This record gives sequence, structure tokens and C-alpha cells, in this order.
Amino acid sequence: MPIATIFAAMSFSFKVLRKDPASGARLGIMTTLHGEVETPAFMPVGTQGTVKGLTPEQLERLGVDIVLANTYHLYLRPGHESVRNLGGLHRLMGWSRPILTDSGGFQIYSLGPLRKVTEEGVLFQSHLDGSRHFIDPEKAVAVQESLGADIMMCLDECIPYPADYSYSEKSLKLTNRWADRCKKAQSGTGQALFGILQGGMYPDLRRRGIEELVRIGFDGYAFGGMSVGEPKDLMTALIEETAPLFPADKPRYLMGVGTPEEIVDCVHRGVDMFDCVLPTRCARNGMLFTNEGKVVIKNARYRDDEEPLDGSCDCYTCRNFSRAYLRHLYVAREILAVVLNTIHNIRHYMNLMGEIRRAIAAGDFYGFHERYKRRPAVVCGESVREG
Repeated sequence: MPIATIFAAMSFSFKVLRKDPASGARLGIMTTLHGEVETPAFMPVGTQGTVKGLTPEQLERLGVDIVLANTYHLYLRPGHESVRNLGGLHRLMGWSRPILTDSGGFQIYSLGPLRKVTEEGVLFQSHLDGSRHFIDPEKAVAVQESLGADIMMCLDECIPYPADYSYSEKSLKLTNRWADRCKKAQSGTGQALFGILQGGMYPDLRRRGIEELVRIGFDGYAFGGMSVGEPKDLMTALIEETAPLFPADKPRYLMGVGTPEEIVDCVHRGVDMFDCVLPTRCARNGMLFTNEGKVVIKNARYRDDEEPLDGSCDCYTCRNFSRAYLRHLYVAREILAVVLNTIHNIRHYMNLMGEIRRAIAAGDFYGFHERYKRRPAVVCGESVREG
């Protein structure tokens, strides 16, 4: 049997199992080359081919189905060809479950004056050694295919907030032309390809962007250009208005978001997938998520606290260690502090996604959303996109 036929038989699929009757929330399942993912899903960020502070075995035990890796960083180091020659990213990082790779558009955007965007693609200088590189839509797909990602993202131009209408419209048109080129560049490996919606904070541009992306046709669709400094209420309003315009039988992915409160709010509006560095970055900085609000573990109030971090959490950290010990490790700058903190924060997010899915399955997500809004909110005060 030809290889292309084999891959076609194993191709990506998505099925909505249940829709909440009083909100846009959807319970679903994605099937990829490396297994199934229940949605709504949160993807821990493994920028360099690793989720900082955790082994793949620990991720599996924490209930993680899928992780995100970054095309830009892996393209520069160790190089996509090296990854391919070593058997692909799954084999290299010892992870047998699905991987999504972003296209690197946000990271290139973050380079500022070190990059130049043209119709053909993006010319940029490496943040590592200043070497010059060029990535166009075709190469973005080829790099991700070499990495072996289960889900690949189109190359897009991420623009800042605020951006005027003219610039946003021009950028949207360029991103969609690149999306069309990305779709044509696929080589039939069975890897999924998602289109990315841009258009700034302008609803009419977002609607036009969706129409064009749907015309091209992708395995899933992502909200791009969010979490770049815009007010939260503006982001959620745009998602509420545009999410229903995507095909009902395709997953919807909100890139770079976010806090637990943002995730619950956006599931309410019909989003199926999320990624964010927040749980791992906050863990390294000593900020921990609990069902009673955030805990800044370095605070002196925890010095003699014998209680677990979160009595309602079933993670290894909460079952075995006190807040006093976690504070001691963090203040002493022990590596174990990062490990135990990250175990907890990732498990907190996985437990949240499980609560969300169970609420949708029970037909009670609207009620869950209302109850969740009464929990203490977490205010982070820092960018949650990966640079």
C-alpha cells in the first residue's frame, strides 16, 4: 500500500460529542497520528521540546494529552533536519502522545527590528547568534513536517495592540495569502494543518478573515493576535462574536491564553483548545494556583504552614509536602522547588479541564461557569505568550 494511502487512513479528525444547551461550550475528541485528545484541552508549552521542570513520564501521570513545541526555536536549535534525522520530535523528546507546533510567527514578531516581513515571507536574525534566516509559508510547513508534529500551524503575521485599521487589514490579507500557500505546501503526511485568524481587534476584519480561511479549508482554526496587550473584555467579545462563524465540525484554538478564568470564559464562548506558559512560568516564579486563589509561596506567612498547598488537589506535591517545605525549597533556590511547583500547577490546569469536560457532559456547563466566576480570580500581571 502506498505511504500516502496509509497516512490518509490515519488522518486527523474531530468530533463534537456534546454541546452545552445554555452556552457555546463543546465536548469533543480529536484523533491524531499519535492518539486522541479530549476537548476542551489545555496544552502545556514545551518551547524547546521540553516542558520546563517535568519529564514526559510526569506529564503523562499528570493527565496531559498533548503538548506544544515551538517551530522557531527548534528550527534554530538543534535544527529541524537534525530532529528529522534523529527520528522526529516525538522520539527525540521521549513523548509518545500528540504534539502541536506553532509556526513561529509570534516569536518572529517579537524580534522587532531584527525581522522584515515581505510578501514572500519573513527575513529575520537569530536571537541566538545574529545569523540571518528566511522563512516563507512553504518552509514553515516543511519544517513542521520534518519535526513530525501532529498538528501544524500556518505561518501568520502577528501584529501588536493597538494597530490601526489599515495596517490590520493589510496584515490580514497577507496572512490569508500565506495560509493558502501553506495549504498547498502540505505533502500528504497525515499531519493536520490549522489556519490562523488575524485582523486585529476589528470584528469586520475578523469576519472576513474567517470567510477566507474557511474557503481555503483547514483541519482546525485558531484565534491569532490575542493576548498581545488588549483588554480582556475586548478579547472575549471578539471570540463570542466570531467563534460561531467557524465550521461546527472543526476545533477552535485560542493561542496563548491563559489564566484559569480566561479558559473557563472562552470555553463558554465555544473555544476547544488552549496553550499558555502561565502554569510553568508562574511555578518557576513561586506563584501557585489553588481552588482558593493564588499562593505566592515565598511569602513569610507560609514559613511554618504545615498544610498542603491545596487540600482539594490530588497531585504528588499536595499529597506529600507542606506549604512550609515548598517555601523553604523556593527561598533556598533548590531545583526541586521548580519541579514540585510545576507538578502542581500543571495538575491544577488538568483538573480544571476535567471539571470543564464533566460539566459539559452533564449538560451543566452554564452553571459551572456561573459558579466558577465566584472563585478568587488570579491576576498575573505579565505577558503569557512565549517569546
